[in-house]
Amino acid sequence: MLRVGSSLIGYDVEASDGDAGSVHDILFDDITWKIRWLVIDTGGWLDGRRVLIHPSALGPLNLESSTLQINLTRLAIAEAPGILLDRPVSLQQEKSLYDYYDWDPAWGGSYFGQGTMVSDLEPVMFFDRDTVRGAAGIGFHLDDGDPHLRSLSDVKGYHVHAKDGDIGHVQDVLLDDAKWLILYVIIDTSNWWIGQHVLISPYAVTHIECPDRKIRVDTTMAKIRSSPPWKPEDMIDAAYQAHLHHHYNWSDY
Repeated sequence: MLRVGSSLIGYDVEASDGDAGSVHDILFDDITWKIRWLVIDTGGWLDGRRVLIHPSALGPLNLESSTLQINLTRLAIAEAPGILLDRPVSLQQEKSLYDYYDWDPAWGGSYFGQGTMVSDLEPVMFFDRDTVRGAAGIGFHLDDGDPHLRSLSDVKGYHVHAKDGDIGHVQDVLLDDAKWLILYVIIDTSNWWIGQHVLISPYAVTHIECPDRKIRVDTTMAKIRSSPPWKPEDMIDAAYQAHLHHHYNWSDY
């Protein structure tokens, strides 16, 4: 089911044996657009410590109680490697978590794969002793921040640029809560098209420029203006998705 990404922030997190805290943020891979980690604020039981939980450990969402189940015990979470709150998540921290929980760094795959976004870097997949290597063998030191890890809380508000001008800013994302994959970026176009929102697939994203807080998409303002209308209160069904993808000539999901 598709969900607005930020709606999950604040959900209570239940371990297999009790309360584990709440969802603080969502971290995604800007190449595959997979959700890579949920940042969990453990609250009082671990003195406010924050931990990263991999999507493969997630259980069902309970919409009525705003609760997310995870297939881990409180003890396993308590003994897991932590993260530094004032620094980007390092490759070493991620490697430690993959090793500790025996999680697969390449878990899940995606509809988008490599090459969706034009980048000088490769997706991180293969861990060596002191480095992490992408699919093309490009190496990054384990002490470096993960070059493809993006915070949903941070990306909200990024300006979005079409080929011929600024079209608005990122309001949120729509993610598939079964595959834990971002399928659409919700763009508020109030900068130039008052009161309108549009959905852009990661297929269209060419660059994310973090220092300048910009996302560039491979389409024109006119193409966006003529796209199928969408309102935040609308449900997205298969017919709407097919219409949207046909309009932009995107591959189907």
